[in-house]
Amino acid sequence: MQTKNKILLKSLVALCCMILPISAVADNAKQQPATVKKERNAINSGNKLYNDMKYAEAEVQYRKALEANPNSEIAQFNLASSLIKQDKPQPTMQQGGGEQQLSEPMQEAVGLLQKLADTSTSKKLAGKASYDLGNIAYHQQNFAEAINHYKQALRKNPDNNDARYNLRLAQLKKQQQDQNKDKNNQDKNKDNKDQNKDKNQDQNKDKDKQNQDKKDQQKQDQDKKDQNKQDQQKQQQQQPKDGISKQNMDRILQTMQDKERETQKKMNQQKAQMQRSERARTRNKW
Repeated sequence: MQTKNKILLKSLVALCCMILPISAVADNAKQQPATVKKERNAINSGNKLYNDMKYAEAEVQYRKALEANPNSEIAQFNLASSLIKQDKPQPTMQQGGGEQQLSEPMQEAVGLLQKLADTSTSKKLAGKASYDLGNIAYHQQNFAEAINHYKQALRKNPDNNDARYNLRLAQLKKQQQDQNKDKNNQDKNKDNKDQNKDKNQDQNKDKDKQNQDKKDQQKQDQDKKDQNKQDQQKQQQQQPKDGISKQNMDRILQTMQDKERETQKKMNQQKAQMQRSERARTRNKW
């Protein structure tokens, strides 16, 4: 734990210190003396302003040096350093958050440093450019990219202990960031699982309700069917076995009664006739 704390402390110190501007050296012997002098004077003036923390004024001088010699790697590196110093600190992001958006000065600085890291003929200068790129990526919380830049810086200059310490710190931060992401994913998966569980329970409740409603409807339909069947049976029981309806039976009975009354009437008429005849014979008897 103490070793780890020492690494973190030394790394924080290293991260807070960007590489200082490089002193002017004639890197192209074939240049005209006036051009070389103009470049060297602008770089030296820029370095003095830089050391006095007048970074915007130093930037102007480094750009003048590049006007004199656009291929000046020293002017490019120092210009990048002055641009980095002018960048306004971004609000600290929560641990495990995403990358911050680079400002325009920082974007230009990164472009200059990346070009030097990739194409510089000086391993020392390329290593310094990679180291600064690593620090920029670290502060952007892009720890994977920072690790790559620190490794590149160590390949160019194995004696760069600051790069070695910062590499270890970036690896620890990357590990912590991955753990936080895994935890967030687990929490998210748990939330999704709980949501799906609740959703499934609601769906099952709806399905059970639908099934119960269906059963109730089926029962109502069956009860209605049974009732209709019972009504039909009662109606059939009230009808004669030969299938004659009650209405027809009433008509037949009425006809029979009419015939019976007609027959009774005739019998009464015959009986009355016989009685009259009998009385007549009695009156005329001698």
